[in-house]
Amino acid sequence: MTHTTVIGQPLSRIDGWRKVTGGAQYAAEFNAGPELAYGVIVSATIGNGRIAEIDSTEAEAAAGVLAVLTHRNAPRLAYRPHKGFGVDPLEGERLHILQDDHIHHQGQYIALAIADTFEHATHAASLVRVDYSEETAVTTFVAANVVPPDTAYRDWDRVGDDRRGDADAALTTAPVCVTGEYIIPRENHHPIELHATIAAWEHDTLTLWDKTQWPDNVRDEMAAVFGIPAANVRVISPFVGGAFGSGLRVWPHVTLAALAARYVGRPVKLVLTRRQMTTGVGYRPRTVQRIILGARHDGGLVAIRHECEAETSMYEQYTESVVNMTQYLYSCPNVATHYRTAAMNVSTPSFMRAPGEVSGSFALECAMDELAVAISMDPVELRLRNDTDHDEHRKLPFSSRALRECLMAGSERFEWGRRNPRPGSMHDVKGRVKGWGCAGATYPVYTFPASARAQLLGDGSALVSSACSDIGPGTYTSMTQVAAETLGLPIEQVRFELGDTRFPPAPAEGASALMGSVGSAVRAACAEARRIALARAGEKDSDDLGDVMRRLGEPIEAIGSINPGGEAPRYSMHSFGAVFAEVTVDPYTGMVRVARVVGAYGAGRVINPKLARSQAIGGIVMGIGMALMEHTALDERYGRVVGGTLADYLVPVHADIHDIDVIFLHENDPHINPIGAKGLAELTTVSVAASIANAVYHATGRRIRALPITPEKVLDVPES
Repeated sequence: MTHTTVIGQPLSRIDGWRKVTGGAQYAAEFNAGPELAYGVIVSATIGNGRIAEIDSTEAEAAAGVLAVLTHRNAPRLAYRPHKGFGVDPLEGERLHILQDDHIHHQGQYIALAIADTFEHATHAASLVRVDYSEETAVTTFVAANVVPPDTAYRDWDRVGDDRRGDADAALTTAPVCVTGEYIIPRENHHPIELHATIAAWEHDTLTLWDKTQWPDNVRDEMAAVFGIPAANVRVISPFVGGAFGSGLRVWPHVTLAALAARYVGRPVKLVLTRRQMTTGVGYRPRTVQRIILGARHDGGLVAIRHECEAETSMYEQYTESVVNMTQYLYSCPNVATHYRTAAMNVSTPSFMRAPGEVSGSFALECAMDELAVAISMDPVELRLRNDTDHDEHRKLPFSSRALRECLMAGSERFEWGRRNPRPGSMHDVKGRVKGWGCAGATYPVYTFPASARAQLLGDGSALVSSACSDIGPGTYTSMTQVAAETLGLPIEQVRFELGDTRFPPAPAEGASALMGSVGSAVRAACAEARRIALARAGEKDSDDLGDVMRRLGEPIEAIGSINPGGEAPRYSMHSFGAVFAEVTVDPYTGMVRVARVVGAYGAGRVINPKLARSQAIGGIVMGIGMALMEHTALDERYGRVVGGTLADYLVPVHADIHDIDVIFLHENDPHINPIGAKGLAELTTVSVAASIANAVYHATGRRIRALPITPEKVLDVPES
């Protein structure tokens, strides 16, 4: 049999034409009927306390207003226990919206104006009057550490130690030690598409058009909140205009939209403002990391101590894997890691692209660069010298590990050998000082339970579906490629559908796990459908499944599922990479520009190299923003976000991005999942900021350990 070879081809996005012509419908664009009403949120203006009085009389009397919901008149909701696997914090309880008068953080939703037009709802929201009984808000790490001992959150501050060997003892005798404190500010998700929900009830059945990375989780959460069967909730989300982790959890605005629709008996649309995005859908938490590396003069690591303190809310304990990569990336006999949370009057942080690892890599990989300088060793050579063939923390072999190959391939492409190691010794043609930096990267490989349906039709075409989402990586296209190759059909005869809870269940599109999870389920469903078709036709094999189906003249359906397990306990599963950056620094203004980046990645089987390259470019651009621009400024008196728009929160634009080169190593890993895909979205952001910071040191001789690296820091930070 000759299968159609589709996997590995650089196909353009199947859904691209719909997106550029306006045919793709996003959450706020669906037509829920002529009775559609609009909701506008009223947010708290204090960081801690209670609502003493809330007066909606004037708002309720305004033109077009249908209702104003507050904690005084909102129906009591069931709020049954529910935690989405891996996305909701294990400790604490989500906010029960409009259920009491308690204010936990600035920006908390305290009322909703519902009207016949968006303009009427906006005006009504401005008329709601609120008086508060204000209490002191905990908004800094210093204050968080002196919370009274009788607080309900006293057991949340220490997640626990993890160690092997005796790092403290080894550090006292290490010939060389480097120590540093690394600070990453809060960073917010700012995708192009604002979070939005349209809710409509028909008797006891709820339909939601929602921006989400996990439709099934929205269904289950709404069933828990409203105390109804999950079968009574349908979630539709065929297109998502970027999310970066903000759509993994179900946020309070989704509940508000559903609550409002039921209250007024009409469909309700609710779209967050850009400012509401800063406190309503999570963010990368501020972290302060302290790291000590001990080594021999030949570069061999003998001890690592890595500690992290990160912000979380008062009502939930959100934690990240900031220190995890330190436990296995390099060979070292003595490692101690510690993660501590600081509970404050803030909204709960959440996942933001490469959560944990992208923060931890900044500290670890900058510290490795500092060690290389301390012992006068090339930074690439230092990393190669500390490479390992097994996970020393878990005492397991890696299913595959390409760190060495990534470092070698990246350095060759970058022409690292031409680097003069002396800081400030290299210049570009315009006379600006030039610096080169590198960093190793890694991210875990996850595979989650997933299902898909394959339907073979009598005209020789196929329809494949799963309830997953597509937040932008090209899921429609890559899943169609897997289906077409497995079935042996031309790609134009295969259609893939997603984003509807009526389809077979799927995990979240997060943690770079969707391709390996849903892709494997698609493969299983298509293989089973093909087997059934050939069996019915009395054939052992066929070069033309479409012809077989036309002869059968009747549809065939098969469900395929994947339940991870098997070899997973026997291997440590991770993807690896290496990032090389060149910066130029204007010695008079301190302005840093990233001239070029080379990223080399070992990420298993690449289903579509065109889409993969796009993912890598996006991840690297996000890393550039993290290094040089992104910073959510807070007024520490109240925990209020200063600014809160894209005029205040800087992200890279086209003029900031220059040469980006991406290398994918051929990597066959038979242990991770049936299609061998490790995922790329997270990996390609990890360590970009570290490579840029290291390049800035090489250019200036100044070690900047607090992001973002702004001109003020370049000019003012004393030489280390």
